[in-house]
Amino acid sequence: MNERRVLVVEDERTIAESVAARLRAEGFAVDIAGDGPSAVDRFRAGRYDIVVLDVMLPGFDGLEVCRRIQAERPVPVLMLTARDDETDLLVGLAVGADDYLTKPFSMRELSARVHVLLRRVERAASGGPPALHLGEIEINQAERRVRRGGAEVHLTPTEFDLLVHLARRPRTVLPRERLLAEVWGWAEGSGTRTVDSHVKALRRKLGADLIRTVHGVGYALEVPA
Repeated sequence: MNERRVLVVEDERTIAESVAARLRAEGFAVDIAGDGPSAVDRFRAGRYDIVVLDVMLPGFDGLEVCRRIQAERPVPVLMLTARDDETDLLVGLAVGADDYLTKPFSMRELSARVHVLLRRVERAASGGPPALHLGEIEINQAERRVRRGGAEVHLTPTEFDLLVHLARRPRTVLPRERLLAEVWGWAEGSGTRTVDSHVKALRRKLGADLIRTVHGVGYALEVPA
């Protein structure tokens, strides 16, 4: 099996080295970047399986880094933030982050989140039929690509996984808590805003009528009759 590669983007050297040491001990190859521009340059030069990304960075911040690297190639992003502010977290999710941790955090928790994100991508790539068709939308699970009317639509890894999860159960209402458990791997249901943010992004990219809201419950994917 090829060694999985992680890019750690953190300007606090002590934190960066601690994160890198923990992940290297678990068999990952880890590179470190300490500012926004060097993070984007390293990402473009390498082939990373996941990015651990601090929000507050010199040069330009982690939100801009996330925008730029997701425009290059979809990759799971675990965002680190010093502030437990819901607005900041939702903005991070909106620009393509898949999960987040608020500082201070334990290395055990960070490691667990990294493994969950990687397993989710691997599971989505290997399960189900190779292609799903929803009217003019085509989901190629093997290539992790989505097209609408023949034109490719860029989705982040989590957006793709959420779309596939809903598409495998068309017209079935899935509660937010279930989506958190089955797509994100979160055992507790306190992150339902995370689901809402990703549904909003899917509607923006694929059509406002694609996903139906069942108020107080969750979401269902609508397909043409």
